Formats: sequence, structure tokens, C-alpha cells
Amino acid sequence: MKVSHYLYPVKLLHPIWHDYELIDSGDFEKLERFGKYILIRPEPQAIWERSLPDQEWKRMAHAHFSREQSDKFRFTDEVKGGWKKLKEIPESWQVTYHHQDCNLILRLALTGFGHVGIFPEQGSNWNFIHDTIRSWNTSKSKVLNLFAYTGAASVMAKMAGAEVTHVDASRPGLNWANQNMQLNNQSDIRWVYEDALKFVKREVKRGNKYNGIIMDPPPYGRGPEGEKWTLQEQLNELIKLSKDLLEPQKSFFILSMYAVGLSATVGLNVVKTHFDPAELEFGEFFISSKKGKDLPMGTFVRFRS
Repeated sequence: MKVSHYLYPVKLLHPIWHDYELIDSGDFEKLERFGKYILIRPEPQAIWERSLPDQEWKRMAHAHFSREQSDKFRFTDEVKGGWKKLKEIPESWQVTYHHQDCNLILRLALTGFGHVGIFPEQGSNWNFIHDTIRSWNTSKSKVLNLFAYTGAASVMAKMAGAEVTHVDASRPGLNWANQNMQLNNQSDIRWVYEDALKFVKREVKRGNKYNGIIMDPPPYGRGPEGEKWTLQEQLNELIKLSKDLLEPQKSFFILSMYAVGLSATVGLNVVKTHFDPAELEFGEFFISSKKGKDLPMGTFVRFRS
């Protein structure tokens, strides 16, 4: 009988990269540097006080995104407020993420939802993807990226040598990901504009297989045809179907979640229900701050076979 070994939850700090820094956090906001530019953005988990005075935040920042809502502890789909530019800042700019021989170039911009095009803590997963694919020493690996956003993980997988299918329900997100692919002199990523669950169901019927599956599902969402996505109602079904898509050997699986109130154990239990890997990592993402207040940025579950 196979006995699985589950590693204890770990505090997984984002890798050190020169073009990103969490300067400070508190009072439901975070002060971050993306390349040359410093931004103030909402952060519902930063319930503590700031280390730096307010005037220092304002002095440093190039732009401030405010979100006007009665509930500070979670974000809603309705956004009131927006960006206020405090200094000159371009419409878009680039940052670079370094890992081994890869220099991943990523386009950033101020969006109407307060995002800028990357989730910095995901660098730990980009490393995992790159190192796993390279360790296989094959040119035939296939990776599926669901809820794939602006494609940093897709481009990293492509740079490592995999064939990549990138699925997202946002056309602007797909266009942005395509720009990131071109910035890195890559080509032939397969772009799929579709609801992730619907796509996975069709792939299972077709009998297709992948060596890697990456998913970072939102708490709530809508597909291109109005398909409703609710993490707590549909994640189990998605992961159950994903088992039929994942190759038993030379494979990896990554689940990331940023849903306030859901512990890492929730994702762990769903994954354990349908997979039985020999070793598995799970825990919380953190972004480290020089001010000593590490910022939690969601949970992860991942394994290699």
C-alpha cells in the first residue's frame, strides 16, 4: 500500500527579485515598488498599523489606488474609486524576474481594478514550473494554465521548453499575455478564450493529457458566455476532472488561491481527495517586508510526480 508523505505547511517567501519590493503595509493598504515606480494599493488583510508615517507613503508613491466600499475586509466586484497619480508615471512599463538562466520580462500597467499585471508572490511557483520542466529533459512536455491572467507562468513554462495552453475568460488578459510572450521572444503559446471548467470538461472527453496543470482560480468570476464560477462550489469538480488530464509520471500540479478566510488546509483536502502523490507541499504565500511585517498572499498546494 502506497503511503503518501505530506510536508508540513511552510512559510513560503517570494523569491528575491530586484524589480519588486514590499516597502510597508498597514491600515488596509500596501506600499510596493514595481521597478522604478511605487504604488499604494488596497490590502484587506493588512489590519495592522503602518511602520512608516502616512506622509512618507505619500512622498514616495507615484500613484494611489483607492477602493471605496463599506467592507474593508474583502473585495467586491463593484469598484468605486480608482487611481490618483501623485507623480509622473507611464501608461505601461516593464519589470524583469530573474531565475537561473531565465530573464522573464513582464509588462505592467495601472488597471481599473487596481491590479498591475503580476502577482509577485507567484515567483515561487514560476521557479517550481521552470525547474520541474527542465528536470525532465524532454521537448514533449505539455502544460495547461487555467485562469491564466497575464501569462507569467505560461511564458515561464514556454521558456523552460514546454508546449503551453493558456486558458482565460478575459480578452484583455489574453492580449496582455500575448504581449508578455512577445517581450520574451517566445511564440506558439495556444490561447484559449473560454470558461476554464467548460474547457477542462471538453479536454477530458477528448482524452487529452498534460504534464503540468496550473490553476489560480478567483473566488468569483464569469465566463465569456456568462458562466458563473464560484470557488467554494466548483473547485472540487475542477480538480476531480483535472486528475483525468494529468499524466501519472513526469507531471506537476499547482493550485493557488487568494480567498480571504480559506486556509491552506482547504486546498490540501480537495487535492488529497483526488490525487495521491508521494510528496506534496502546501501552505501560505508571504511577501517579505524590510519593516518586519510579512504580508500573507494566499495559499498553495503543489506536487511533482
